Amino acid sequence: MEIMKDSLVLRLRSLSDRTIDRILFGCGLFLTACEIYKQLFLYFIVNHGQYDWWFFPFQLCSLPMYLCLAVPLIRQKRTKTVIYTFMQDFSLLGGLAALIVSEGFCHIHWSLTLHGYVWHLLLVMTGLLLGLSGRTDLSPGGFLATLPVFVLVCLIATLINVLAPGHGQADMFYISPYHPSTQFFFHEFAMHAGILPAHLLYLACICVGAYVIHRIFAGCR
Repeated sequence: MEIMKDSLVLRLRSLSDRTIDRILFGCGLFLTACEIYKQLFLYFIVNHGQYDWWFFPFQLCSLPMYLCLAVPLIRQKRTKTVIYTFMQDFSLLGGLAALIVSEGFCHIHWSLTLHGYVWHLLLVMTGLLLGLSGRTDLSPGGFLATLPVFVLVCLIATLINVLAPGHGQADMFYISPYHPSTQFFFHEFAMHAGILPAHLLYLACICVGAYVIHRIFAGCR
């Protein structure tokens, strides 16, 4: 078993940068096709011609779709390493969390349930690919470099939540300023401490979880 594991890691590390980028770009195309199907199904079949901003594709687990498509276009090696590390830490965390607590995509239609499982399994696989292939920066500074990316996407999510029609219909990253978090524990915390403190605690917990994954990869390497 140990020999097989070492052989797999060596094979992944022997992949060229171009091959890694092609794999990620292919994943991005597949995720995009899946998301188009999901959006069309929700718009025409579930909501009968009305768009539901709750399903706008900008959750933490949506980011790999955009990042995988963008990676081949990034020429600066340091920037690409930061994106790789972000996907290893945050996207892998999002994929694992969604698979463990899968109620969010298990109640609408069987095809969307399948979509949810395939989507998040692919997130886990891409995170493992990047971590095991040695493309990420596993130093403490490597993790710190991902935090500005996380802050940026949180700001974009907040902007969508504020500007989307309905004032609260969109809940990107589950940090809508218009209502308490729908996430377990954080909803109750928001009811007692307020929406903003609960959202900040939720985002802090995401960062802690991503750092734990970062340290696990560092320890294994």
